[in-house]
Amino acid sequence: MPKPICLWSGPRNVSTALMYSFAQHSEVRVVDEPLYGHYLRVSGADHPGRDDVIAGMNLDGNAVITELLERAAKHPATRLFLKNMAHHLVALDVDFLNHVRNVFLVRDPREILPSLVVQLPHATLTDTGLQRQWQLYGDLVAAGQQPVILDSRELLLDPEGVLQRLCELIDLPFQSAMLHWPAAPLAEDGIWAPHWYHAVHLSTGFAAYEPKNEFPPELEPLLAECKPWYDKLFAYALRAHRAGA
Repeated sequence: MPKPICLWSGPRNVSTALMYSFAQHSEVRVVDEPLYGHYLRVSGADHPGRDDVIAGMNLDGNAVITELLERAAKHPATRLFLKNMAHHLVALDVDFLNHVRNVFLVRDPREILPSLVVQLPHATLTDTGLQRQWQLYGDLVAAGQQPVILDSRELLLDPEGVLQRLCELIDLPFQSAMLHWPAAPLAEDGIWAPHWYHAVHLSTGFAAYEPKNEFPPELEPLLAECKPWYDKLFAYALRAHRAGA
């Protein structure tokens, strides 16, 4: 039976666009951040829409994972794609990671932080998920797995090429439909979509990569904390095809 695909991302990482991409695949069913309610309960984090998320989700993370794996077993013809935030994986039995295909999505913190602090004014390294992603990646490699790392810049530079390589590595046939989607909310969007998904709701595909040239000087100390973890992860990331390569 094909294993469910677990994406471990950080916020502001084009993870929602990637979820929309996989939602277009005829053999895939996407699930949006199933552990968000669990994370808010355990951490006490004050996020936009917190009360609605708490009220609308199963807050028992272990039960959520059990239900999803049971669903996958009952419907083997449909591959589950679980979009997760890496920092949501707290106070949980992580044995299930041995029964899924794990994919990490990272982004240069220089590009994450200016938009992240709009929603989380007091954001920390933990909120970026970068340190947790590296810890998870190392644990999975030590356990004999071969997790895939995607970088948002490389994905946006070459969506088709990077997605083709990703699909090959996770044993999923690539479909060109993954490159485009309707400019509208997705039925599987989480309760929090009105707070975070404005741009993707207007999109019809992966946006062209545009480097950010200015960085707020007040975020330099946080950037210095984040960048070493990003650099470790990026060293193993799939690369875009470049002319002449």
